[in-house]
Amino acid sequence: MSKQDMMRSSTLAIIPLGGLEQIGMNITAFEYEDSIIVVDCGLAFPEDDMLGIDLVIPDVTYLKDNIKKVKGFVITHGHEDHIGSLPYVLKDINVPIYATRLTMGIIENKLKEHDLLESTRRKVITFGQSINLGQFRIEFIKTNHSIVDAAALAIYSPAGIVVHTGDFKVDYTPVFGDSIDLQRFAEIGKKGVLALMCDSTNAEREGFTPSEKTVGRNLDALFEEHDNTRIIIATFASNVDRVQQIINSANKYGRKVVVEGRSMINIIETARNLQCLNVPDNTLIDLDQLKNYPDEKTVIITTGSQGESMAALSRMASGNHKKIRIGANDTVIFSSHPIPGNEKAVTNVINDLLIKGADVIFQDVHVSGHACQEEIKLIYSLVKPKYAIPVHGEYKHLMAQAKLARQLGIPKENIFILRSGDVLEIDEHKAEVTGSVHAGDIMVDGLGVGDVGNVVLRDRQRLAEDGIIIVTLGINRAGGEIVCGPEIVSRGFVYVKESDELMDEAMAVILESTTDCLDRGIKDIAKIRSAIRDSLGGYVWQKTQRRPMIMPVIMEVSI
Repeated sequence: MSKQDMMRSSTLAIIPLGGLEQIGMNITAFEYEDSIIVVDCGLAFPEDDMLGIDLVIPDVTYLKDNIKKVKGFVITHGHEDHIGSLPYVLKDINVPIYATRLTMGIIENKLKEHDLLESTRRKVITFGQSINLGQFRIEFIKTNHSIVDAAALAIYSPAGIVVHTGDFKVDYTPVFGDSIDLQRFAEIGKKGVLALMCDSTNAEREGFTPSEKTVGRNLDALFEEHDNTRIIIATFASNVDRVQQIINSANKYGRKVVVEGRSMINIIETARNLQCLNVPDNTLIDLDQLKNYPDEKTVIITTGSQGESMAALSRMASGNHKKIRIGANDTVIFSSHPIPGNEKAVTNVINDLLIKGADVIFQDVHVSGHACQEEIKLIYSLVKPKYAIPVHGEYKHLMAQAKLARQLGIPKENIFILRSGDVLEIDEHKAEVTGSVHAGDIMVDGLGVGDVGNVVLRDRQRLAEDGIIIVTLGINRAGGEIVCGPEIVSRGFVYVKESDELMDEAMAVILESTTDCLDRGIKDIAKIRSAIRDSLGGYVWQKTQRRPMIMPVIMEVSI
């Protein structure tokens, strides 16, 4: 047994496998002796340089290597950055899932799509309920967020209690259900909390996050002001409370509601079935019925608030939607803020909508689902942790929370800014990062999971930036001569018809390079390809300052 394994056998190991130094892909393993529980299993959306990539999921090699210890996934809430990787990870780590009512409903929709519903064990947990998983007991605590049924977790282990807030804010007037259970946080704090893992997303923002109900009042005012136009509202599909308030305003002002966007339709149906969404009778209508009502008596709730190219609102804005045409009699409301990195895409959609004559509103119709500084301070004051472990956010967000923790009296040496893969060994006597495990990103491209790596991405980047040149020629290795070609085909490099001189000189370079190889008795096709690539690449760079991908195709011809 290694020194690290000996330490881990008697201490609690906290091992984030994603979700740190980034927004998204939240997943953390908690290990004590022969037991591992996993909190959340989210995905991230691709960066701009991840060309063609659909999703990014965490590398769970560590969990696969320790599969006999893994007791289950414990999920805090139903957002993609906390549940989106489950269908991919469960194929290798088929352990039970524990979640609250709506969270489990959304997860089950995903499992159905991947044919995993029957093979996955699931248990719905109520707030205040505890579950025993190996060496751990996990209690679900009611919190508020931008989705119903969000939970914090009190994780009881022989080494002590760890409180994990999940994504949260303090909302005293939530749209659905009860306010955050601050009393329970305080009661657990009195027992003595070893560590607090707290949401850092808004740790740079002063004050309190406004209540979700403030959006409802603003929506009412907009409905009253735009009583002679059709209203189209784009928001996150999972923001059930926001959808509820839109439906409330529509009903108040006598409008029928159409829901557009597959993810929006699925989540609303799930929320209604679980009685997390109250829709008055005869309020919802199908998209095909929209033409039966005047514009001023309809509301369309749609996906696409982040400018996603295939989302319903983007298709409306570009004129590619089959059944909805945007015009001067439309008021489009963005009930969300752009996620960092999406600003340009959102702006493009707004511009397209304005060009078509729509009135676009994107202010005062959104509040965050994450705690600002005063709410974070409140949780720290109630929980009174010995150690602070900021989670959920980029490095600057984690550091902002660390600064708050120090202001609240937690010593600097008791605050840990972790990186994905770090192993934090912790008990009531000590805490230290003792090593790291394998962690990273796995890219999903269509049906391929993990078959696109950095080399493929570099190739795609080169293709996107400088194009490709394909060289074909035939050689007779026995006779040491070129018998056909070379021919050059380029895509994304230059317009061939206007670059005759460049192409003629390129063919001369290829001929000279190939002939030189054959004259020196080189008959290895791989070496000839390499020589063509090097000589043509050098010539093209000299003439154009570009580095297109060069792909020589050499055919052996027998004469």
